[in-house]
Amino acid sequence: MTHSDFSDRAKTYAQLKHSIVGLICDRDPIANQANFAAAIFAATGWHWVGFYRVEGDELVLGPFQGPVACTRLHRDQGVCSAAWRTAKSVLVPDVETFPGHIACSAMSRSEIAIPLVDARGRVQAVFDIDSVEIDDFSAEDARELEALLNEVCDALLPSHS
Repeated sequence: MTHSDFSDRAKTYAQLKHSIVGLICDRDPIANQANFAAAIFAATGWHWVGFYRVEGDELVLGPFQGPVACTRLHRDQGVCSAAWRTAKSVLVPDVETFPGHIACSAMSRSEIAIPLVDARGRVQAVFDIDSVEIDDFSAEDARELEALLNEVCDALLPSHS
C-alpha cells in the first residue's frame, strides 16, 4: 500500500472494520492484540505492526508482526514514548528527522504510534506501525487506525485497567 493510493487504503480500512469487530472478541487482551496486529499486517503489508504495553516507566514489547523489535522503550525517547507521554497519535513522515528516534530496524523510514487510553484516561499501550517508505502515513491513516482501535479498545486492554 502506498500513501498516494488512499482510496485503496480506505477500502482496506472498511474491510478491516467489518472483520476486526468479530475477530477481536476473546476475553484475553493479549490474544486480541495479537489478532489485531496480525489483521493489520496481513491487510497492509507494512514493515512492522504491533503493541507496546505500559509497564511502570517503560513500554514493553507486546504482540506484533514483522522483524524482531526493541523489547523495552524508555519514557523519554522515541515515537512510541511520545504517543504515551502526550496521549495523542504521533505521525512521523521521516524517522531520521525525529529527535530521539529509536531505530529497532534500519529499514523503517516512517512511523505512526497511537495510544490506547483506558476509561480513566490513562495510556495503557501504544499501537505502533513502521513502514519502509518515507511519508507513508497520512492524517487519514491516523483517523482510520484510531477509529479501528476505538472500536475494540476495551477488548485490547486488561480488564483491571
